[in-house]
Amino acid sequence: MRHISIISSSVREGRKSHNVSLFFQNYLIENKLASTEIIDLKAYNFPIFESTLKLMKNPAKNILEFADKIKSSDGIIIVTPEYNGGYPASLKNAIDLLYEDWRHKPVGIVTVSSGPFGGNQCLVALQFTLWKMMAWTIPAMFSVPMVDQAYDENGNAMDKSKSDKLAAVFIKELLWCIEADKAPKHD
Repeated sequence: MRHISIISSSVREGRKSHNVSLFFQNYLIENKLASTEIIDLKAYNFPIFESTLKLMKNPAKNILEFADKIKSSDGIIIVTPEYNGGYPASLKNAIDLLYEDWRHKPVGIVTVSSGPFGGNQCLVALQFTLWKMMAWTIPAMFSVPMVDQAYDENGNAMDKSKSDKLAAVFIKELLWCIEADKAPKHD
């Protein structure tokens, strides 16, 4: 079984995007699609970026743990809110800590907002950053408008049928990319 890590990007009080991370964790487990865990950036509380892990002389234990979780994951789902048209500094900070670990890693992007556009404005910026890190961002997207009305604090979708249908398409694409990435390479 493949392992998919879900990065919960927001570190703010009262964050609602974390509820969507819980939804995906529940979805993957309930449908027996992958083993999974949430990598909660709020729990990691990384310092402001100073250097990549590769250049650190004595990296903190939580940085090494984060790097190991990214390395050992077959795929990543990043759940991020949109803040003023961009994604949170906590996520940029975490992405920049690593480099080789992102290379060819299948990554699905989930954007959320409290407004009607579902975080679509931050999608391009995040996708570009991940491309520069050589990550393999999947073409399927999952955006959640009015997030505070869409999922409860346990990750339950208010419209389960609709959310499950959209998640099925998104996860199918991520799993396809994971399998393609694991396939034998021919020279």
